[in-house]
Amino acid sequence: MFSVIIPGRPCLTDIVPVDPQPNGQSTKFAFTIPLAPDFSDLVVFFLPGTVLPPDTAAAIYIQFPDNGFRFIGALANEKPSAILSTSPPPNLAPGMTATLGISIEPVQSVAPQLATLEAEKGASGQLVRQSRQITTKVLAQRIIGNAFNFLASFASSDQDAVPLKAFRDWWTKFERKVDMDPTFLEREDPSASG
Repeated sequence: MFSVIIPGRPCLTDIVPVDPQPNGQSTKFAFTIPLAPDFSDLVVFFLPGTVLPPDTAAAIYIQFPDNGFRFIGALANEKPSAILSTSPPPNLAPGMTATLGISIEPVQSVAPQLATLEAEKGASGQLVRQSRQITTKVLAQRIIGNAFNFLASFASSDQDAVPLKAFRDWWTKFERKVDMDPTFLEREDPSASG
């Protein structure tokens, strides 16, 4: 029904039903996850053919040693996979495990938890963006510096004209670089060679 991927580890498929019902169906499942090596994110997804009952969602919780279960996200028929942040406590002893719980619940009980989680993420994400934000002037200087260095490589002296095609080539290369790494201009010493 569900599977979990933790970066750098094999895919987890050993899900355990927690509340077997007389009809053989279960609404609560668990994965046991070794805490070593460290991880901070995981991916939870439906296996092919999995469809939740109407008006339900799969609420996802994590429990670290000495802590209760904490809601970290949800899946639904419209959203069959998610990358979730786990935020493990620091200094966990080797050999310990976490429990990832998945509970099939009514959408109306999952939606408020999801809204609260998104609001918390939004607030912390905004703080991170503000702390990394660079001024428009610095960003403009870096873009122009990148263009100048690239175009200057076509000239042998200050008097040489640079063909317009060189600018188009720089722009194509610059766009490709931004697509591959949108934050390269935010770093202290971006590569200015184009």
